[in-house]
Amino acid sequence: MSSKTLTLESPLPTRFLAWMNERFPFSHGILFFVLYATALLAGRFSASSAPLTFGLVDLLGFLPAWCFFFMLRIFDEHKDYELDCQNYPQRVLQSGLITLKHLKVAGAFAIGTQLVGSLALDWHACGGSIGLLWSGVFVYSLLMAKEFFVSHWLARRLVLYAVSHLVVMPIAMLWMAQMGAGAGTLAPQIGLLAGLSFLSAAAFEVTRKLRAPEEERESVQSYTQVLGVRRAPILVMGLLAGSTALQVVLVHWVLAGAVSIVWYLVLGAGLLMPIVVLQRFRSTPTIKNRKANEGLVSLAMLMSYLVVVTALIVERGLSWG
Repeated sequence: MSSKTLTLESPLPTRFLAWMNERFPFSHGILFFVLYATALLAGRFSASSAPLTFGLVDLLGFLPAWCFFFMLRIFDEHKDYELDCQNYPQRVLQSGLITLKHLKVAGAFAIGTQLVGSLALDWHACGGSIGLLWSGVFVYSLLMAKEFFVSHWLARRLVLYAVSHLVVMPIAMLWMAQMGAGAGTLAPQIGLLAGLSFLSAAAFEVTRKLRAPEEERESVQSYTQVLGVRRAPILVMGLLAGSTALQVVLVHWVLAGAVSIVWYLVLGAGLLMPIVVLQRFRSTPTIKNRKANEGLVSLAMLMSYLVVVTALIVERGLSWG
């Protein structure tokens, strides 16, 4: 339902769902689940030589992972509220159909779910590392919400701002990998997966803040505004190339070096497709080409995890258990 057809008399669940459809669609859960499953299975692969399993506990473990991303969205809604009121007054939150107090309640639920879920998984695994890593994720997320107490300084440095906020992704990947490892010890190669999460998220973050010239606003920063239409897409290409390099190393680790040419073809396609559309945007920076960037880079991000999780399943198999 569109925010234009809603009123304050509309049921709160309906208004809240409209906010979610606008700012945190359930369809995003597909990417979150792939990311979670990749981290979980990689953690399990690294901590044991047994065949891989995925069971009910793992399925339930996705709820805390989903709540982590939900929490980040709620933190961002609070952090950017005033600026969004200026630039996007038509949004559900900015138009007053729901309030920041409503989001605080939802955020408290998300935080509680992560805490209880992490402690329950630790109890199930007879360990303590999951809760410890989650505490690191949560503390860093709180610092992000406060913009590290240097908000005005960071706001003038878009690239540094993005880097400081994207660091939470590798920490979250380690947390989710530990869910798979249980009380086991994560292998050093999991650090490569954490690095992959940073680079792929960075590529997506820069891409979603590329703008065609007619879309630029003085009050809304973009990478095309800061770096220029010609240079900003090159940054995305570099991040995608780095992401692909890490995928190659991870696939070699998982398959013990027995990598056929098919893997290289898939990895090459995952890199080439977004580069083609990014180059097209550099040449012709239109809204249509900008939207193509977002679609192909999102697909490349999804593929980066699917390639790794496919290699894990090929090497060890996967069963319900």
